[in-house]
Amino acid sequence: MGKRVEGRFHGCGHDGHTTTLLYAAEYLARTRQFTGTLQLIFQPAEELLYGGRVMVEDGLFDQFPCDAIFGLHNMPGQPLGKIGLRDGAMMASSDTLHIEVKGVGGHGAVPEHTVDATLVACHITLALQSIVSRNITPFEPAVVTVGSIQAGHAPNIINDHVLMKLTVRTLNEQVRETVLQRIHDIAVAQAESFNATATLTHVNGSPVLRNDPATNAMVREVATALFGAEQVGEVKPFMGSEDFAFMLEQHPHGSYFTIGAGDEPDRCMVHNPGYDFNDALLLTGAALWCGLTERYLR
Repeated sequence: MGKRVEGRFHGCGHDGHTTTLLYAAEYLARTRQFTGTLQLIFQPAEELLYGGRVMVEDGLFDQFPCDAIFGLHNMPGQPLGKIGLRDGAMMASSDTLHIEVKGVGGHGAVPEHTVDATLVACHITLALQSIVSRNITPFEPAVVTVGSIQAGHAPNIINDHVLMKLTVRTLNEQVRETVLQRIHDIAVAQAESFNATATLTHVNGSPVLRNDPATNAMVREVATALFGAEQVGEVKPFMGSEDFAFMLEQHPHGSYFTIGAGDEPDRCMVHNPGYDFNDALLLTGAALWCGLTERYLR
């Protein structure tokens, strides 16, 4: 905390989330207005979408058993301090894929002697966009984004190798499986049609984040008592991902909710270079943590 690293910043607010929980910890340790055991989870590597998975695999809930689990995230664009809840699927699954396209390189003046891996990658990129529009019902959200295509550097050389990097988001596990299978089938078939090859690697993935309605109801009750009904609302599902989903998958009695960081026109969204955690929500978040603890462990 407080260390400065050139070119790096907390672009999602996890430093603020940590501070919020520490505020609550200090108060709860001092007042002890609850019975039972409270576990405070400080999860690493959320941005890599495997911190939650690794903690579960390392025996988090074996070493620190929980009857229910809760998580929060600040949300720019949402009124300051307003608590956002949603039953069931709230945040999308996330899968990172790499597609390695291999062809035959050569000079740009004699393309007939080559298999242009860049051209193949372009055809794959276009074909992948048909998955959402033609293989998935319009009533189920899905996103396929090719975020990176890494090829050569020289203008007169046809590349023999291209690396494509993709992200896939869905709110339904069956849709997720369908999309991933179609990506494989399309990439391989498109490459073969050019006498090239395509090899897919699943780099990492996180499941759909699903909230338990009963646990959500308790959060709603506590938040309403603390802040008033106007400061508690329902949010739409969104296609961002959160590896707290691994914990909810392991321990389904749980709730993940948002806390508004402010909806001023100049309030930047997370992952934006202009983002800054709004310290004004620290006490609101800490108060909710304390209220939930005292309500659940009364």
